[in-house]
Amino acid sequence: MFPRASVRSLPLYPTKTANGTEHRRRRGRDRGRFALSVGMRRKERTHHRLARLAQEQHGVVSRDQMRNLGYSDSAIDRATRAGRMHRVHRGVYAVGHLRLSPHGRCRAALLACGPRSTLSHDSAAWLWGLQATLAKTVDIAIPTRGHRRREIHIHHLPHLTAGDITSSEGLPTTALPRTLLDRAATSTHRGVERDLDRAERLGLLELGAIDELFARVGKHPGIVKLRAAIELYRDPAYTRSWLERRFLKLVREAGLPIPSVNVFVAGFELDMYWECERFAVELDGYKFHSNRASFERDPRRQEELKLAGIEMVRFTALRLANEPTQVTQRLSTLLKRRRLEIRGIQVR
Repeated sequence: MFPRASVRSLPLYPTKTANGTEHRRRRGRDRGRFALSVGMRRKERTHHRLARLAQEQHGVVSRDQMRNLGYSDSAIDRATRAGRMHRVHRGVYAVGHLRLSPHGRCRAALLACGPRSTLSHDSAAWLWGLQATLAKTVDIAIPTRGHRRREIHIHHLPHLTAGDITSSEGLPTTALPRTLLDRAATSTHRGVERDLDRAERLGLLELGAIDELFARVGKHPGIVKLRAAIELYRDPAYTRSWLERRFLKLVREAGLPIPSVNVFVAGFELDMYWECERFAVELDGYKFHSNRASFERDPRRQEELKLAGIEMVRFTALRLANEPTQVTQRLSTLLKRRRLEIRGIQVR
């Protein structure tokens, strides 16, 4: 006689045993076969492995991965019909539900496009933090030409090198320099500048890596715009915001004298200062100030500078963006007038 099992197991159904035979009771004891058989324990372990894999991959798995875990195609199909698996792309399934996170959508697209695929363009920019939201269509780069898929934008990039590909948050993606270059191909000049500014704020911008990329890729549709935009970051003057770099660019393009940037004069820090003309420009806008108190103190500072013999004007971010030509024309006029005033010539 074998010892009685220490774990009490109940049948899967009220009137049937695990193998489907009718369940009988004798003297209050269950004489049918245990539902928790050795085979079922193996299946349970397989389900646990599937659950762990899905958790590691943000809720999605591929058909090939399930086959490697021991699932047959018929078992996968039955689970799909029963609603336990949900098809996301061909050969890619969400486990349990379709409420995928942005990372889950990216992983599903990568699984659908094969082991050599990587996030690129706008999707890579989202992963690096250059844009706030992930678009409905996921951008995927592959070395060979692929078939179109729903909600996946496939980019044929056969010449990606090891230096162009990295991993971020567990997802393969194009490196930041390559992402900036690919985005520059379809972005406006303003969009390229925003990407660079955001990368700098995140501490990700490396000009050396971008220069190496330029030397490696040769011709690329985004190289002209990106090369022009990063010149602002090579300036020896210390700047702290996109607004300041934008203003310096306008000054250079207008052929005006280059001011000193973020310097202390008469006890105040000035954004832009022309020493010979004793003339300053403050780049204004509440979001460029640390808090509301400093924003309110600025008019008083202008009065103190006036008493110190320094003229100051303000230009807002909105004017720099919408009226760049008018800003540079007025700045040129103000600088000329200030030179005449300092030389004692009366200005009408």
